[in-house]
Amino acid sequence: EWFVEKAVEVGVDRITPVMTTRTERARLRVDRLDRVAISAMKQSLRHWLPVIDEPIALDELLQQALPAQRYFGWCEGEHDSLMARYQPGSDALVLIGPEGDLTSTEAALLREHGFSAVSLGQARLRTETAALTACTWMSLARQR
Repeated sequence: EWFVEKAVEVGVDRITPVMTTRTERARLRVDRLDRVAISAMKQSLRHWLPVIDEPIALDELLQQALPAQRYFGWCEGEHDSLMARYQPGSDALVLIGPEGDLTSTEAALLREHGFSAVSLGQARLRTETAALTACTWMSLARQR
């Protein structure tokens, strides 16, 4: 709920909870998240309400039509900074893994589907903080 509230305030278009190997919570009350989003939209004077999807499995996400810019937060292996890679002006998707990060198998699968591994800084961030950091960086980049 905290992430949804803050993400709406910074201006995301869509939030899709993705189920991965290490996901701990199998159910979300999307109706409650919608109410949180409406409240945040009003508070921040946004003129649109982001879509909040029902949770889906990672392999289901990869079957959908995805934007050309595809990134995933990754604490392991090689990666670039999101700020160095993100190009404002076109749609982008940033996938943030669960507590404990994505598995190496999931990272390889994402790379096979055109995702680039990115860093959000030197600190290891909690899932919600990492997601909000990515949203905020992208929002600020669009305002330059």
